[in-house]
Amino acid sequence: MIAAANVVTDLYLSAAALCGLFIVHWHFAPAAAFSPLTRRFLLVLRVGMMLFAGRILVVLTGGMWFRFVVLFAAALIPLATLLLTESLLRRHAPRWAKAYVATGALIFGMAAFWVSHALEPVRLYGLLAFQIGGFAITVWLIVMRDRSSLSVGENRTAHRFGLALLVLVPLGASDFLMVALRLPVQISAIGVLILCWFALGLSRVHDGHRQSAYPILMVVFAGALSSAVIALIAEFDPQGIILVLAIILATLLVLALAAVARDTAQRASVLTSLSHTPSTDILTFLQGFATHPLISTANVITADDLDGLDDVVLDRIFAASPVLRTDARPALGEAAEDHMTHMFGRFEATHLLDLHTQPRQLLSVSVPAFLRSQTAEAELVALQRMAAVIARAGQGDADKSAV
Repeated sequence: MIAAANVVTDLYLSAAALCGLFIVHWHFAPAAAFSPLTRRFLLVLRVGMMLFAGRILVVLTGGMWFRFVVLFAAALIPLATLLLTESLLRRHAPRWAKAYVATGALIFGMAAFWVSHALEPVRLYGLLAFQIGGFAITVWLIVMRDRSSLSVGENRTAHRFGLALLVLVPLGASDFLMVALRLPVQISAIGVLILCWFALGLSRVHDGHRQSAYPILMVVFAGALSSAVIALIAEFDPQGIILVLAIILATLLVLALAAVARDTAQRASVLTSLSHTPSTDILTFLQGFATHPLISTANVITADDLDGLDDVVLDRIFAASPVLRTDARPALGEAAEDHMTHMFGRFEATHLLDLHTQPRQLLSVSVPAFLRSQTAEAELVALQRMAAVIARAGQGDADKSAV
């Protein structure tokens, strides 16, 4: 084995993790303008990118000048994670949790600029304890969440996020304990890539936990098997086996992330689904979107469901906005605002689409926050127009049959 094998592998793993984070960032960036949750998620990704970019710079320059970038990013990770968790669960963390994370981020963030090694190993072990404490708070918040206040898709997202953290924490902790564990490289990059895999799964709201975990288990199994064969042929020592396993796993995970991101982006087009969806009646039409990645739930709201609401006010609302968004409501006065708040709360929707029928029918649609984008909003307008045509045609056929 070459003398620089450990350094080269560390550089490769950092580059792979940076590439995986970039893929996920590219995938979710279009939704940032519409979703505060996505903006916080992108903050977590950017902090991770800062950390691995710092590692790359340290290896390439050979100097410790850029080590402060790594330490500063590591100090921000618990804070960014807690902000994301609050948005994900739609509730504030306890004050003591906020105080712990904010104080730790301030202390270790400032300590990162102390370039001298005089603070070691106290700084490293203190930072490790701070990170573990921050992640423990996050997992506790997820476990103790009010499941009834979240949708099925939101509960599934929170659960996956907690599982990903449970994988990341031990791998991340190993970076601080390399000497004690006799590890040749920092393997937290593998945990970050697995976290990226689960992150892409946040946009596949219809997939169960097994469907999300099974492919990643196959990748890990394939990587382990390939590494064992190579190690056997080349007669590597235990440290050489770890290096080969880390390189192969990182490569397979990055390739898998790129493939999944590309496939998800292609399948997320409503317009593509419209061209393949039967249009015999509105219910059959909706069944074609039952597993569409852009839409978490879609239901027809009948006039009976709207009983008690003022038809005149509803006419004003949907005349102003046939595709009504919960975060972009038309300003039509107090009565209209009360009606919109009631409908969005009762039907647990992000969008309400008017089908232009008499008696009135609406289509309630829930779009995951991670998939909101300008393109998605435009495609929902196309969905509303297509659904309205189908609903009116079906209503006309029913009237003819009655006659």
